[in-house]
Amino acid sequence: MGQFPLFDDNVDAPGLDITVVRGALSPKDADRVMENLQAEIEWDQEWIVMFGKRSPVPRLTSWHGEKNAVYTYSNIKMDPKPWTPTLSEMRDLCQQHASHEFNSVLANFYRDGKDGNAWHADDERELGKEPVIASLSFGATRAFQFRRVDDHSRKVALDLHHGDLVIMRGLTQHLWQHRIAKTAKVFDGRINLTFRWINPNPTEPSR
Repeated sequence: MGQFPLFDDNVDAPGLDITVVRGALSPKDADRVMENLQAEIEWDQEWIVMFGKRSPVPRLTSWHGEKNAVYTYSNIKMDPKPWTPTLSEMRDLCQQHASHEFNSVLANFYRDGKDGNAWHADDERELGKEPVIASLSFGATRAFQFRRVDDHSRKVALDLHHGDLVIMRGLTQHLWQHRIAKTAKVFDGRINLTFRWINPNPTEPSR
């Protein structure tokens, strides 16, 4: 991982409040879920405008949840599609592990290593002051990288495998950014599900 030390209990990463659940689903169950997600989800190609240029987001997405769980990020407004049977099943699994309720999920499909997700934090106002986010991975192993907002030299990373779960909470989204970097070493697809609680009437601004 180059300059990214591996995340573990001994790493010096103040404010990075994450729990890693390796093999939250067995390989057999993870295979079943990924196959079902590919059959159930209608993927969208979103577009963003940067420096006056309109470009496709380098992955496919699909937003699902309760009717009032409208989400906006990178100036993209996402109206929720209904829960699918498999997304509902995975929501229940994540709620058990996180001891937290979720009313929405962003599904990302990374078709191969050419797809990625740039540095960002999930700190939008509708997520609340200290959001709890549960992230499930299926398919190809990809590196989940973090860097401190106030000191980009502070970096850590972990490889997320088929069926792994990461739970982020506390000040993580305010003190750290994360990304899925593009890589020429991955040729297979990956589906990631990030479960969130959207407040339809937020009163507290993001920090």
